[in-house]
Amino acid sequence: MKNILVVDDSALMRRVICDIIESDERFHVQDKATNGLEALDLICSKSYDAVILDVNMPRMNGLELLQELQKRKVSANIMMVSTDTMEGAKTTLDALELGAMDFVHKPGNAMDCRTEDFKDRLLNVLTAVSDSKMKMNVFQKLPTSKIPAAPRKVMDIPRRSIPVVSGSKIVAIASSTGGPKALQSVVPKLPGNLKVPVVIVQHMPAAFTASLAERLDTLSELHVKEAAEGDVLEAGNVYIAKGGKHLNIVMSSGKYSIHYTDEPNREGVKPCANYMYESLCDSKFDEVVCVVMTGMGADGTKGIINLKKKKKLHVIAQESSTCAVYGMPRSVVNAGLADQIVPLEQIAHEITMNVGVR
Repeated sequence: MKNILVVDDSALMRRVICDIIESDERFHVQDKATNGLEALDLICSKSYDAVILDVNMPRMNGLELLQELQKRKVSANIMMVSTDTMEGAKTTLDALELGAMDFVHKPGNAMDCRTEDFKDRLLNVLTAVSDSKMKMNVFQKLPTSKIPAAPRKVMDIPRRSIPVVSGSKIVAIASSTGGPKALQSVVPKLPGNLKVPVVIVQHMPAAFTASLAERLDTLSELHVKEAAEGDVLEAGNVYIAKGGKHLNIVMSSGKYSIHYTDEPNREGVKPCANYMYESLCDSKFDEVVCVVMTGMGADGTKGIINLKKKKKLHVIAQESSTCAVYGMPRSVVNAGLADQIVPLEQIAHEITMNVGVR
């Protein structure tokens, strides 16, 4: 049985979360805290399989707690409980950068906190976070501004020079738990003159994908945006799927563009990377570079299997020790689909080697 610490200043929310946790025989609420100071003492003196952390609390809020853990170099498997407002989304991304592994959206009223949807989401995320063998490194610093054009960090690892790459290609990335932070170790390292467009499915609600795109755009030479219906794909641009819709890539008038559909959740998620990959089956790209990164579950595997029947692929899977959760990459590797198994810090380099620059 896994021991959980619940940190929330709302007595009602603590009760709801604790009831959900205790309803699953795999988990036990070992301790509760009403603010960050209480939680800090507990985390520094005890060991927990996971910590569920609220953001807005008196005395010490969730972000301040993460910052204090960072100062003390204390690691823990932490998931946030966050609202879906624009400000809440930005705060959640700050928390993920400070070491939180994932988050669950807190509904606006107590009744919605007792729904099966909220219960399932909370338990699924808690399972992934508590199962992770790699405690998030809460004291790792991430870039806070655009990487300068030269020298580029991706070229600090050159094993060979970038070849002249012929043919039309596209990069399609899938990520989930741990993905927002991992993407900050990939997208900003891609050169601004990348020869192809990049499309990303990251499992997040709608407000969060917009904030993620904005943050990655400030760090990257490439232009990063939340993909809008009808966006035409252009080289040197990164398109992040909007939360709550399934992203497809379609051809119209000789150009590839974004088209959203509203089928039910697949693999328990929406957007689902399987739809993105399968939408490329009838494309005219000479090769699709599929990148499957950290995340729970198996999203991406079936889509790549179906895509491989029609297209030439190069599949890159994130190496296990660098994943917050080794679920999606493991599924791809176990299916025999991976052409490369690459540590997180080298993924951008391998993408560039495979698609080239203009």
